[in-house]
Amino acid sequence: MGKIALIGAAGQIGTPLSLLCKASDLFDEISLYDIVHVPGIATDLMHIDTKAKALAGADIVVVTAGIARKPGMTRDDLFKTNASIIRDIFSEIASTCPNAISCVVTNPVNSTVPVAAETLEKAGVFEPRRLFGVTTLDVVRASTFAAHALGGNIEPKQLRVPVIGGHSGATILPLYSQAQPVVHLSDEQLALVINRVQFGGDEIVKSKQGAGSATTCMAYAGFRFVKALMSAQSGQSVTEEAYVYLPGIPGGDKLAVELGVDYFAVKVQIGTKGATKVLPIGDLSGNEKKLLEAALCELKTNIATGVSFMRV
Repeated sequence: MGKIALIGAAGQIGTPLSLLCKASDLFDEISLYDIVHVPGIATDLMHIDTKAKALAGADIVVVTAGIARKPGMTRDDLFKTNASIIRDIFSEIASTCPNAISCVVTNPVNSTVPVAAETLEKAGVFEPRRLFGVTTLDVVRASTFAAHALGGNIEPKQLRVPVIGGHSGATILPLYSQAQPVVHLSDEQLALVINRVQFGGDEIVKSKQGAGSATTCMAYAGFRFVKALMSAQSGQSVTEEAYVYLPGIPGGDKLAVELGVDYFAVKVQIGTKGATKVLPIGDLSGNEKKLLEAALCELKTNIATGVSFMRV
C-alpha cells in the first residue's frame, strides 16, 4: 500500500483516474490537487466504500494537469500552454517530494517529459529512474485496434503488441512483427491499423466536436500504468512501455547512441525504486525500420522543443 498524488485531479482525465485509484484499494492515501473543484471531488470520493483517504504525501505522483487538445489545435499549440504548467508543477515536486515516482500524462508527452526532467535537474534532484512519460494508451490501442481488424476473433487483452518511439502521431510505432500471439493481417489492413494507433487521438477529438480529447481511455491507461508501479513496489517482476530518459537507466546508454535521441518510449523493467533496465527494441520488419526513421525525425524536434523551453 502507498500514497499517490493526482495533479490535475479535477480535469477530464484526473477525475476518472481518481475514481479508479479510489476504487482499486491499492492506496492508503490519495492526494488531489488542482486549481478548482478539488474539495468537491475529494468529498465525492470519500463516499466510496474503500479505505483510501484524501491526505497529503505521495510515493507516486501522476500529472494530468493542463489544457486538452481541441479541433484544429496542433501539439505545438498545446505545448505553449502546458510547458509552463509542467515546469511549475515539477518545481513543486522537486521541493516537496523529490523521491516520488513521477508519471507525466500531460501532452505533448514527447516535449513535456524533457521539461519535467530539466526542471528536476535544475533543482538538483533529477533521478531518471523515477520519471516516466505514460504511453500506455498507445499499447492499449495497438491491441484493441488489431483485435477490431481481426473481426473479433480474439479479445484485445489477449494480444500483446510492443509500442516504441514517442506518444504522438508518427512517433508512435506499434511493433506488430513482435505481437504475441502472431497477428495475421494483410499489408493494407496493417497500414490502416498502424495509422489508427498513431492518430487515434485525432479520432476522439473530432468525435467530441470540441468538447474534449482522449480522457476516459487515458484515465484507464494511466491507472493501468499506476497498477504496474504498485505491483513492482510489492516486489513483483514488471515490464511496461514508457517514455524515459535513456542515458539515466541501465541499458539505455547504448540505445540512446544507436537511435540518436535521449528520450524514447521502450520496454522498461520496473522495480521498487522505479526503472531498473531498458530492454532492447528487438528485430524490426522492413516497414517498421522505415517507420522508425520517420518517428525519430519528428521525435528529435519534439525533444528539442522541450529542452529549449527550459534553457531560454
